[in-house]
Amino acid sequence: MTVTPKQRIDVSPEMLSFIGTGPIEHDGRDADTITLRFGLGDVDRPATIASGFTPDAEAMVVLTVATAACERIFGFLPDADAVWHLPTELRALVVALRDCPMPEPARTTLRLAKSIELLCASFACLHQGALIPADGAGVLSELDAGRLAAARRLIDDRWQEKLTLDSVARACGLNRAKLTHGFRQMFGSTVADAIADKRLSGAHGLLLATDLPVSAIGYRCGYQNNASFTRAFARRFGVPPTRLRALQAAA
Repeated sequence: MTVTPKQRIDVSPEMLSFIGTGPIEHDGRDADTITLRFGLGDVDRPATIASGFTPDAEAMVVLTVATAACERIFGFLPDADAVWHLPTELRALVVALRDCPMPEPARTTLRLAKSIELLCASFACLHQGALIPADGAGVLSELDAGRLAAARRLIDDRWQEKLTLDSVARACGLNRAKLTHGFRQMFGSTVADAIADKRLSGAHGLLLATDLPVSAIGYRCGYQNNASFTRAFARRFGVPPTRLRALQAAA
């Protein structure tokens, strides 16, 4: 069986687009290029958008863009070798590129325009933080990954409150087991460690920027007694909070 290489479209001197189910015959890349790969998935794999070049033929659409062009147009670069779930609006653009019904040469012209639209829409999602990370094993569904991302946002926004595993799970529509396992899988941290990191980082900033009593800072950052706050702070930063403040005063 003959496998047809992806169609290559020279979008501009700084951008190439590859469309189809086969491999990339010639990637046309140099060392200073950003690559985004769009896969529609199947029964066993979720649809994803991934950064970084790979010679595999699984991606339906591959965009390669000069790094300088990305920085000039969008002002930032995507994380290297990251994988996200493909949201509905981007999936629709990938399908439109794949299934373009027009005859040539109109098909190539439309695919060129749609490739630019897909690139801009992808960077817009990245800028807004709208892409949900996909775990490497592809085990998490987009729905569960979205709930785990919501759990992370809740911790980031409400770390000063009395958060527990159960309260976070309830707020995000997950059971304890799925939250515990999935959170570690997606973020490489336990829920408790993520909460503690936010609280202690906040306390560190308050110690250096205000003259509030240490006990008041601990309470404001979610610790119910000064002893537990002092122990946790010393483990995290190597010195107790009073010592950190004294060192700053002496500097």
